[in-house]
Amino acid sequence: MAPKAEKKPAAAKKPGGEGKKGKKKAKKSVETYKIYIFKVLKQVHPDIGISSKAMSIMNSFINDIFEKLAGESAKLARYNKKPTITSREIQTSVRLVLPGELAKHAVSEGTKAVTKFTSSLW
Repeated sequence: MAPKAEKKPAAAKKPGGEGKKGKKKAKKSVETYKIYIFKVLKQVHPDIGISSKAMSIMNSFINDIFEKLAGESAKLARYNKKPTITSREIQTSVRLVLPGELAKHAVSEGTKAVTKFTSSLW
């Protein structure tokens, strides 16, 4: 009589997962400025692209500037015993944080944006 064939053990399930039919883990969304950087790049230089590394550097740069401006605005509001950061605090922090001509252009663009926003409310 021939020896019986050994049964192979059932395939072990991978730990932490339920196989193909289990629920997928939702990806944590990360907010970036990448789409806005790309839109501005195309406005200024429609024929130029940007590498993912350069895009990451630009995103970090914008996050850094945002933190500096937000921190300065918060200080200004605290100094003046105000509970709210308004466009006035933002404008003053832009003048304090950004150098010379860059601050002038930023204030000009900011004023234009605020005017456009307030006129759209009515």
